[in-house]
Amino acid sequence: MAALLTKETGDECIGATMKLFHNEDIGVKREKTCCSLDDVEDARNVCYRMGIRYYVFNFSERFKEDVMDRFVDAYEHGATPNPCIDCNRYLKFDKMFQRMRELEYDYIVTGHYARVEYDEE
Repeated sequence: MAALLTKETGDECIGATMKLFHNEDIGVKREKTCCSLDDVEDARNVCYRMGIRYYVFNFSERFKEDVMDRFVDAYEHGATPNPCIDCNRYLKFDKMFQRMRELEYDYIVTGHYARVEYDEE
């Protein structure tokens, strides 16, 4: 939805997925989490139907180091970490934005925190 709304403004739009880990490698089934190969292909198909380019950025190593390892370390020291904060800080708003700048885009539009609601009007 975020891509469609952006495209409707007349701005150039692309799709991108941050590949954070490989479900298939750790034996996690699609129903249990996002980020499976099927999810990546679903996003690719949506972009194809919209006529926009699509990229997959493999941030799995950075995710492990900057999010998962930090989470485990904090938890082992009695803290109650929030991995989403580190993911946003180190990946979404750092590494992802860096990749977008390399592709010569100025901003990121995300539907990650979108809520789906229905309004009869």
